[in-house]
Amino acid sequence: QVQLVESGGGLVQAGGSLRLSCAASGRTFRHYAMGWFRQAPGKERDLVAAVDWSGSHTFYVESVKGRFTISRDNTKSTLYLQMNNLIAEDTAVYYCAAPDNIVAGPLRAVDEYVYWGQGTQVTVSS
Repeated sequence: QVQLVESGGGLVQAGGSLRLSCAASGRTFRHYAMGWFRQAPGKERDLVAAVDWSGSHTFYVESVKGRFTISRDNTKSTLYLQMNNLIAEDTAVYYCAAPDNIVAGPLRAVDEYVYWGQGTQVTVSS
């Protein structure tokens, strides 16, 4: 059974940085594209960044380009999201997600992801 466990969230001042991690288990991590999503109160869960199986190809939503970096360490079965220059609008619960099938990434649509972590809260104070 696939399990995804996020960590690294917290409270940070605007302009600060956080690094989220997502530890994956239950199958061969390096075969699958991965993504980071976030959900603010009263809003839908939206894609933040996605990466292909190798880490060579990435996608970012416009609002985080130049501030966030998605990466993965396939030897550790771990996905990362480095978040710099955080702003209040980045406040949300952040989730890592994985698809069910081995497909070329990065994957952009929420319905392409089947497995989800429990989420980690990121709060940016202004």
